[in-house]
Amino acid sequence: MSDSPEKRHEWRAIFYVQARVAILFVPVVASLLIIAALAGNERKSVPTTIDPTVTGSVR
Repeated sequence: MSDSPEKRHEWRAIFYVQARVAILFVPVVASLLIIAALAGNERKSVPTTIDPTVTGSVR
């Protein structure tokens, strides 16, 4: 495997493209995770109107 300057330039260009794609997707993924966490917590905080401890025959 030769270490020609052209090959190194190609690899460097590939890594730069990968870094740019990662920089674009990391905030998107992070914001989706935050939204999912907030939505999950919001559903748990809503009180239920039906008491599961009371059966139909007791009412």
